[in-house]
Amino acid sequence: MQYRILGRTALKISTVGFGAWGIGKGLWVGAEDDVSLRALHAARDSGVNFFDTALAYGTGHSEELLRRAFGHSGDVIIASKVPPKNFTWPARRGTPLREAFPKRYVFDSLDTTLKNLGRDRVDVYQFHVWSDEWADQDEWLETVRQMRSSGKARFVGISINDHEPTNVLKALGSGLIDTVQVIYNIFDQSPEDKLFPYCQRHDIGVIARVPFDEGSLTGKVRPDTQFAPGDFRDQYFSGDRKQQVWDHVQRLVADIGIRLEELPSVALRFTFSHEAVSTVIPGMRTPEHVAANVAATEVAPLSQNLLARLRKHRWERNFYS
Repeated sequence: MQYRILGRTALKISTVGFGAWGIGKGLWVGAEDDVSLRALHAARDSGVNFFDTALAYGTGHSEELLRRAFGHSGDVIIASKVPPKNFTWPARRGTPLREAFPKRYVFDSLDTTLKNLGRDRVDVYQFHVWSDEWADQDEWLETVRQMRSSGKARFVGISINDHEPTNVLKALGSGLIDTVQVIYNIFDQSPEDKLFPYCQRHDIGVIARVPFDEGSLTGKVRPDTQFAPGDFRDQYFSGDRKQQVWDHVQRLVADIGIRLEELPSVALRFTFSHEAVSTVIPGMRTPEHVAANVAATEVAPLSQNLLARLRKHRWERNFYS
């Protein structure tokens, strides 16, 4: 396993982290706690030391599984998130701060997260949705300052709205935010334009999410793929979207000359090839997921020539809408 420093936090974290949304169940169908716990232990045993969760993942169930797996162990670094009070993702323009992150609600959520985790302090506490309209509001600024001084959160971050990587630059200008979490993959390369250069200049840690585009960049989403009822991917890949991603994936693998089964490793390595990225957090629900993702760190980095060819496959669209 390789490790990088998470911006100015000085936290040394694994290049591949554990995305813990799926183990919270909820919108992910099929997760089972005993398998999830084995996956968590397999990840730590493989050198993964960064685990990203949220209070909204199964209404705290994902956080509770981390407590069951690791207890008070100090050898894992945990990031969690406060959900917006109105439970609306992404944040709609014009939404008042009081409807999303009023101060008392943020601290009550933090206390619940700490109880779920069985800890006195979380390493990184992130706003789980964001609008830069809130960045200069006194209540939000005071909330972050008190959060930092409370000792309950070592560092504070923002999880940026889907496909809106610049909708955080004003907040970063406050100097109060240590990390950002953003979608970044072969298809959505937009963070490279403005966000990554800003983070590099100001030493802000970058947590990259959705490296496989919710599964399309694993090569396993085909025109005839069927998702279980209730699985959010049934909506994400609705209509002709499965055909669209399959066509794009076929062009991609043909262009770079790989077999389809090699695509997940290439997709993951693309994401952490950018020097601005501290860690990438693919979702993991089984020990097999862990093994496959960790294996990507054990092979040679992608060549500059291959990276240049992959960048030609940038494809901006929003399947979340």
